[in-house]
Amino acid sequence: MMQFGHNDGGSFDDPARARGTIPGVGDETKEIDNPITKQHEVVHTYGWYLKTFIAGARAKGAVPIMCTLIPRKIWKDGKIERNLKDFAGWAAAVAQSEDVPLVDLNEIIARRYDALGPEKVDPLFGDPHTHTSRAGAELNAECVIAGLKALAADPLAPFFSPKAKDVAPYDGGTAK
Repeated sequence: MMQFGHNDGGSFDDPARARGTIPGVGDETKEIDNPITKQHEVVHTYGWYLKTFIAGARAKGAVPIMCTLIPRKIWKDGKIERNLKDFAGWAAAVAQSEDVPLVDLNEIIARRYDALGPEKVDPLFGDPHTHTSRAGAELNAECVIAGLKALAADPLAPFFSPKAKDVAPYDGGTAK
């Protein structure tokens, strides 16, 4: 299972944190001198890195499963903001182009947050919008299980804990 992107939106020359990736799923590149590693490197698109990871996993006999980013706690018009126009959308596009199962955590979790509302979602985070509390992590883990159970062929089902066996498959948001 793979999920990337929360730190990929950063700049290429920030001396305080790892560099970002080029937005999109194409083959664009940019040469940089990384201020942290002090190395010259070629930076690729977010999608290129996902495709490379998928190819590497398959070469080793693994079955890759793509997960979209979990949403941040950013409310817009009474709903949690989805990121379909960037990282979640790009992950979904790569999963489709590479024929990889997709667990759309961005949508699954956002729907749960929408149903709970801001007052109940606030304690699920340990900071203003990115990092969850333990309760938030447990809700997200339940959503991962629900998303896996919704896959046509979930290779991880035999490894679910007894607690996970009680989680219903994600049904597109129609269940209450």
